[in-house]
Amino acid sequence: MPFPDPSPTKQGLPPIVDRNVRVLVLGSLPGDASLSAQAYYAHPRNAFWPIMAALLPARFDEDWSQRYATLLAHGVGLWDVIGRAERQGSLDTRLRRIEANRLPALLADLPALRAVAFNGGTAARLGLPQVPAGIATLALPSTSPAHTLKLADKIEAWRALTPWLAQAAKS
Repeated sequence: MPFPDPSPTKQGLPPIVDRNVRVLVLGSLPGDASLSAQAYYAHPRNAFWPIMAALLPARFDEDWSQRYATLLAHGVGLWDVIGRAERQGSLDTRLRRIEANRLPALLADLPALRAVAFNGGTAARLGLPQVPAGIATLALPSTSPAHTLKLADKIEAWRALTPWLAQAAKS
């Protein structure tokens, strides 16, 4: 699937958050399909949206703004650990000249935040040191189609978010 920007320099997307976010999901840097669509987890084989549909009493087949509104209504926000990097293609193994997002500043602006979930190993490796004590952290398997774990296994691993999702539903 070709994408219009062959440039190796990739700029991330803005955070999807509000003051009620209790769970922040952090990826590494959006892949080319997501950057082209200017939307989180836009690759049709990315498992993120099916996983959220399995964990939350919600559907995610609407347009992007509706998907984000539904996540926020359930206390879930999105962002990435990397704000800008050089990368040919979408694989994290090809990341070079990484510029981190200002994660500590964002976390400080989320008073309801209780947990940070890292979507994949690169996000966890780069992001874990930036999360202050008192906020739960979870390193979860990547939802990327490049991570070949079966969808059912990814869903099972992501169920670790359930306690914080339930808290968000009560708020």
